[in-house]
Amino acid sequence: MSELHIYNSYTRQKEKFEPITPGHVGLYVCGPTVSGESHLGHARPYITFDVVFRYLQHLGNKVRYVRNITDAGHFEEEGREAEDKVATKARLEQMEPMELVHKYTNLFHWGMRLFNTLDPSIEPTATGHIIEQIDMIQTIIRKGYAYEVNGSVYFDVKKYAEQHPYGKLSGRIMEDLLETTRELEGQGEKRNKVDFALWKKAPAEHIMRWNSPWGEGFPGWHIECSAMSSKYLGETFDIHGGGMDLQFPHHESEIAQSTIVHDHPPVRYWMHNNMITINGKKMGKSYNNVIKLTELFSGNHPILEQPYHPMVVRFYILQTHYRSTLDFSNDALQASERAFRRLWEAYEVLQKLTPSTSETAGDASLDQQVTTWCGECEDFMNDDVNTAKVIANLFELAPVINSIKGGQIAATALSASTYALVLSTFKTYLEDILGMQALQVQQSNKLDQVLSLLIEIRRDARKRKDFATSDQIRNTLAESGIQLKDEKDGSVSYTIE
Repeated sequence: MSELHIYNSYTRQKEKFEPITPGHVGLYVCGPTVSGESHLGHARPYITFDVVFRYLQHLGNKVRYVRNITDAGHFEEEGREAEDKVATKARLEQMEPMELVHKYTNLFHWGMRLFNTLDPSIEPTATGHIIEQIDMIQTIIRKGYAYEVNGSVYFDVKKYAEQHPYGKLSGRIMEDLLETTRELEGQGEKRNKVDFALWKKAPAEHIMRWNSPWGEGFPGWHIECSAMSSKYLGETFDIHGGGMDLQFPHHESEIAQSTIVHDHPPVRYWMHNNMITINGKKMGKSYNNVIKLTELFSGNHPILEQPYHPMVVRFYILQTHYRSTLDFSNDALQASERAFRRLWEAYEVLQKLTPSTSETAGDASLDQQVTTWCGECEDFMNDDVNTAKVIANLFELAPVINSIKGGQIAATALSASTYALVLSTFKTYLEDILGMQALQVQQSNKLDQVLSLLIEIRRDARKRKDFATSDQIRNTLAESGIQLKDEKDGSVSYTIE
């Protein structure tokens, strides 16, 4: 497969990827709701779409990758609609909402750096785009597809479905939705049970609130992504990604809102990764099996038998195709750790081998097989980003490399150009596209990243005049032999004794 094909969740088939503007790709991925720590479930979409981002660039595209931060308004349609997750958690932790947002955004970035994900091109926040969201809501009202009740605004799904295929992305049937939607708080304001909130009136105790034409309130979860994606990628863009759990109601609602505002669907290709289960069970608080990234890396969770290195987790995720269910277990993670070590050791051996200088292979059959394995990596990536098959082919190459080192296969068995091809294949796919790093390199980076996070927390504490926390961080690090120095320009440097 010489050209990239991806599975479009909307049409339920693989399609040749053709960007709207040749050589330029707009990619939007739903980011985290920063009302708590990122967990194992967050790892899969952001690692998956990091590889998509890397591969699109590898193909020569200029990619604008937009991944948002939901820092307000993420309330559940299937729950207490007037409850904002960020505001609720802020009250529990006795913090200002933006203080809480900053804390968990930093932790999210910390985890993503350890996973070696590239930064997105733009990382907009919901609270930074309230004006754009209000503008979209006003347009939807003006076109007759939304209505205001008691300071809240709802999207009229039933009217939309009269002319548009609401439910196509998620496979939901409108009649079934009308029958099965539960009676919830605020339902009495709606014309239909399936209508969703574009804007909610803020109760008196609600901290996060903004002025709007309908009174003080806060935006719905779905309108945020419609506003931010169109602002930075245009009315129609190439790829929208996210976890399969977001298909309904989030992405279905995005399609509806944007279609009304712009008079056409917003996205050419929808990509969704499947879920991670734990020992066969869906992750959930009721099962006590939600593993935070801090717990995953430290091993501090009842389910975990040991800490797991971020690169091992990344490798484990990429060993399975992104659209397949992935079951987490200690046995699976430990097997991935052993496998990754074997593969990386083969790569290090390859870098030290003295290649043949001859273009004539001593073993033409082996030379051809090795060339085929290398060439198939591109075919596998072009076939809906199949990282699992790429890794499988790298494992086919590993014993050949080790056998040349051990003398079981002569160094002259492969031609000079094939040696170069194997080295290029490992560098390109294992490092550049799959984003893997040596474990020892990660250990060094990990200290730098932890220190950067502590320095940022200390800086925030000083801004709030919380000098007790600031001094505690400085003194604790000093006891460990790490000296912080506050520079005149406001930056902070450190030395390790």
